[in-house]
Amino acid sequence: MIYQKYIKRILDIALSGAAIIVLSPVMGVTAILVKKKLGSPVIFKQKRPGKDEKIFTMYKFRTMTDELDEKGELLPDSVRLTKFGKILRSSSLDELPELFNIFKGDMSIIGPRPLLVQYLPLYNEKQKRRHEVRPGLSGLAQINGRNAITWDEKFNYDVEYVKKVSFTLDVSIVIKTMMKAFRQEDINAGSEVTMEVFRGSEKANA
Repeated sequence: MIYQKYIKRILDIALSGAAIIVLSPVMGVTAILVKKKLGSPVIFKQKRPGKDEKIFTMYKFRTMTDELDEKGELLPDSVRLTKFGKILRSSSLDELPELFNIFKGDMSIIGPRPLLVQYLPLYNEKQKRRHEVRPGLSGLAQINGRNAITWDEKFNYDVEYVKKVSFTLDVSIVIKTMMKAFRQEDINAGSEVTMEVFRGSEKANA
């Protein structure tokens, strides 16, 4: 498809580049606040698998402290996630640095969200299809429940996107994502701080 092969990447570069310029004051202020309230490093970096399972470094503003227990181990996420960190997550400001991932080509504006590297061996053949496209800042799963839906439902939405990717679908997801961000819907699953760990489906472990 012409859109998926050529136009989508051109739009990613143009739109992410424009967003980086326009939102640079917001990112600058956010970086200063993160430095003041949470300390260094300001940017949280983590390896994630991208298109064709190629590993890249994803950037986000940090939302947690580095508090340790008496054994020198990190305290639970629920303890380290501050009120300020929750605001960053609920407003999606923590994800603004991913615009640089999009501009570089690691990610796309729309696509399946990049998950943890350790999940790669757990996917079944259908779930692996999510890596046929670049991961995105938002996707079908994010506008259909985000952390409030099951892993199987998320993967079904991811694969559905891979099969149906188009300009019209991308525009629709962008609009719905903005609406949800404005309303602060589907930020977390219940009282969970981060999404439930994926342990593989029965088919993946068979």
